[in-house]
Amino acid sequence: MPTTTTPAVRIDSVAAGYHARPVLHSITTDIPAGRITAVVGPNGSGKSTLLSVIAGVLTPISGTVVRTGTRRPALVVQHSAVSPTLPLTVRDTVAMGRWAHRGPWRRLTRADHALVHDCMDRLGIAELARRRLTALSGGQRQRALLAQALAQESDLLLLDEPSTGLDTEAQQQISRILRELTTDGVTVVQTTHDHQEALEADHRLHLRGGHLSTPA
Repeated sequence: MPTTTTPAVRIDSVAAGYHARPVLHSITTDIPAGRITAVVGPNGSGKSTLLSVIAGVLTPISGTVVRTGTRRPALVVQHSAVSPTLPLTVRDTVAMGRWAHRGPWRRLTRADHALVHDCMDRLGIAELARRRLTALSGGQRQRALLAQALAQESDLLLLDEPSTGLDTEAQQQISRILRELTTDGVTVVQTTHDHQEALEADHRLHLRGGHLSTPA
């Protein structure tokens, strides 16, 4: 008898946008649990908006989004505006991922610090731990933000163009890490313009003009 797996996210008839201007229109789909889903489409098609809706940082105009996981989603945006007056190091940035568990004002435990170091090491930025985030290249900053997301130990990882600004070796490293996460039961949803990256995903969603078309 066939078995069914509960999806990580159920999206039903969702319209969403900004200042009451819809960007997404009547989106209905399921995100499979423990798999990599690639969201593809041209600029302005609503890819980043969809991630924001799934993350819960943007409330739909209509429709529903149901996340079946037990932990807060980890969202990594493509660009992070960091004030040059804010003296955040790479280690500080990654450690912020533990706030979901400890709160922003509680001291991190030895285990937390060990996890933060492990996340930096996995992304190849351990040697940058004391560098200020504002002093990093775009690719280095992207890896720091991804390490922060890993530190959250979320079961739903949402990534907006995670390979942007990275060389081929770093892109392959991130792809390998994401695949390892899915073997641990983590659901990954990533937007991408990279055709090969999309093909390697387990599941694909194609957005055009804010509408969901047949997966590529």
